[in-house]
Amino acid sequence: MTSIAATPDLPSRWAAADLAADERWVLRLDERARRDLRAAVDRAWDPDRPLLDYRRDDFDIGAAAAPLAAAVAEARHGRGFSLLKGMPREGLDEKRFGLLAWALGLHMGVGRPQGKATHYMSEVRDTGAAYRTTTGRGYSSNAELDFHTDSTDFVALACYNPAAQGGMSIVTSSLAAHACMREEHPSLFELLHEPIHFSRQGEQAADEAPSYAQPVFDFEGGLLFSKWNRNRVQSAQQIDGVPKLSLRHREALERFDSLVRRPDLAYTMFLEAGDLQLMNSHVTLHSRTDFVDHPEAERRRLLFRLWLATPDGDRLPESWRAIFRSIEPGTVRGGIVGQHHDDRCRDFERRQAHALGMRVTH
Repeated sequence: MTSIAATPDLPSRWAAADLAADERWVLRLDERARRDLRAAVDRAWDPDRPLLDYRRDDFDIGAAAAPLAAAVAEARHGRGFSLLKGMPREGLDEKRFGLLAWALGLHMGVGRPQGKATHYMSEVRDTGAAYRTTTGRGYSSNAELDFHTDSTDFVALACYNPAAQGGMSIVTSSLAAHACMREEHPSLFELLHEPIHFSRQGEQAADEAPSYAQPVFDFEGGLLFSKWNRNRVQSAQQIDGVPKLSLRHREALERFDSLVRRPDLAYTMFLEAGDLQLMNSHVTLHSRTDFVDHPEAERRRLLFRLWLATPDGDRLPESWRAIFRSIEPGTVRGGIVGQHHDDRCRDFERRQAHALGMRVTH
């Protein structure tokens, strides 16, 4: 098996203390960049225009282009995630702020659908949903979330309103967790490279099974890739025909899930209004603490989430194909296609892929 032991200096292999000591992963927009973003949204805003009808060229982001590119580079080639602070928030209602998040997404990659409804942007807010069910999704609850990776190259979270209490964002380097697991639990370590089933939470497309098999870790081209979602593994165990995990495999997964939560590995941060967090799903895991909302509807916690296929992605392991559909670099891949992927979705994906020099293969 390929090893990363010889490359301990990978910037995406870090401990929490490393991030606290070196904040090069935090970037800031200056006043000119904020003005340019606000002007771009004001010019393009049309309350009757669907998100998928907007084009990348509709948004000239001006002075914000360079810091956004730096944030993307840090998430892509550096720590595996970044935080861009200072998105214009004052004077923007949530609809216009959501359009701003979408505009930045159009400059980073091709948006990917995120669920049964084939929606391309999620409003992360508490709608009273139950997280720990066979169809539960964490973004619509106020629950503490398991550490997990999303089924996409990049995740972008734009904060409009923080919670009254809690809702802290937590990130762990999956490369660091892999190394710790190998060192501390060598007899269980190899089991993380064997496939297990993840539930699609009832959101599968017509050509998809209700679950898919994938290992927690796999290698491709000398690079290590990660996949984890405890809730979906537990849900999959209730699906007819899914192989039951052995006691030893369960122990390995429990050890790993405990390890990624440790304070020496997991870095906790508070997302403020106007923050944009970018995460590379292949080298990080993330979570969120539970939260208490403000009583006023207009102040309740709200973030806008994008899943993005990026132009300069790496080739993925073959075991990633079941969920990403394509594993080739430079292709539109990943996401949850859902049950409403129609011609308008396909037209958007082809148009945006062409604008970024990418390919649609499915």
